Amino acid sequence: MKKIATLLLFVLFFSCNTEEKNEIELSKTITFANDIAPIIFKNCTPCHRTGEAGPFPLTSYSEVKRNSNRIKFAVTTHYMPPWPADPTYSHFAGERVLTDSEIVLIKSWIENKMPRGDTTIEPPCPNYFTGSFFGKPDLTIKMKDAVTIKGNGTDQFLVVKLPYEIERDTFIQTIEFVPDQRKLIHHVNGHTISFDEKKKKNVFEGKSILPDVLENFKEQFNEMGLAQDDGTFPVLTPGTVYYLPGYSPPAYPENISGYLLKKKGAFLLKNIHYGPSAKDTTDASCINLFFSAKAPERPLQEAQLGTFGLAPIEPAFIIPANEVQTFHTHWRVPKDISLLSVNPHMHLLGTKFLAYAVTPEMDTIRLIRINKWDFRWQYYYTFLHPLKIPAGSELHAFGTFDNTKNNPLNPFSPPQTFSRREGKESMKTTEEMFQFIFTFIPYQKGDENIELSKPSKFNQSREGNGR
Repeated sequence: MKKIATLLLFVLFFSCNTEEKNEIELSKTITFANDIAPIIFKNCTPCHRTGEAGPFPLTSYSEVKRNSNRIKFAVTTHYMPPWPADPTYSHFAGERVLTDSEIVLIKSWIENKMPRGDTTIEPPCPNYFTGSFFGKPDLTIKMKDAVTIKGNGTDQFLVVKLPYEIERDTFIQTIEFVPDQRKLIHHVNGHTISFDEKKKKNVFEGKSILPDVLENFKEQFNEMGLAQDDGTFPVLTPGTVYYLPGYSPPAYPENISGYLLKKKGAFLLKNIHYGPSAKDTTDASCINLFFSAKAPERPLQEAQLGTFGLAPIEPAFIIPANEVQTFHTHWRVPKDISLLSVNPHMHLLGTKFLAYAVTPEMDTIRLIRINKWDFRWQYYYTFLHPLKIPAGSELHAFGTFDNTKNNPLNPFSPPQTFSRREGKESMKTTEEMFQFIFTFIPYQKGDENIELSKPSKFNQSREGNGR
């Protein structure tokens, strides 16, 4: 027995030392030129460069070396790159995730004095898009009034209206939000508002900027002059405008998607989140529109489950103080659809999110899983290919909320019981929501072969691509 024990200890010791030796030997061969630069340029530099959202540039060896401690902390804690969706569950276009081996490479390289390597094989920093992702727009809609961002070092949430009036109704294929203050704009969620031409004389009346603190949509609509002249409310198309740093808006093939753009209307950015600023700053962001030559055969549709959605939340959406609760919402798909994107939505109490579909044959279709919810990073996740969801399938979404003192983001201390009040349609950050938003089109055979992860021919055919 002693011999066996000794042998096991020897094997264990030897294997550990072998692994340690291999790691050391491996680390000696890791260089910026050969190993690290491709990882940084692909996953970090799109945001960490001059004029973009990253707080410091990572466009060269010297810049990466200078910020090595920050990089090591960010990648080993999975704080960066910001991609909340679990890549072991499902994949999306524009996915920016470091593999475990890439994290080990970066960590080992930093801990072993960051050798640069052969500069003759070192890749140059790529030429990233600096203007529009799609080239010259057919129409640019600018803010009626510039937004003033107070230099008080706090986050600010605003509602911004961008009214417009054009010659005739048309179709738009792609909507692109172009930030002015890229370092301050954290995210944007926006809608298209279509007025009845006969019921709205002036779309430019009313306030164009409001703090996102009003209790309900009606108050915002009234103050921003968004009601029609007879007091009725116009048609609102949600989810047409969205932005996150490093995110490229989708441009679907012309025949499967697009929006009707009414002659007279407005874009409502609800909400636009500005990060903390040390000094007063103005923002004059705009929206680029790219028209479609014809009406889409299958216009893009959007639906949502949960708060304000098609399906209720089960159990009742009450989160008692000092408790962790999981809620569920589900909906039966009435006909075959092709799912294009998904957008989970919770606020500060959210901790986990899961969504999947169950077919009539009881097969499970994975949609999205977020193991560590982060309110700061809320994407519209576009699938690599349209995902067929057969008629009769059940869409399921689960959200977990932590309303205890152990949640560092809990807006109240001590924790307070959350209960959504009837008739109070608040979207404030300190109020809670549970939504599963998704875009889709009616299914047609062959949708599974459409690539949503690559720039479309539409992109490439545009002049002035902004490279």
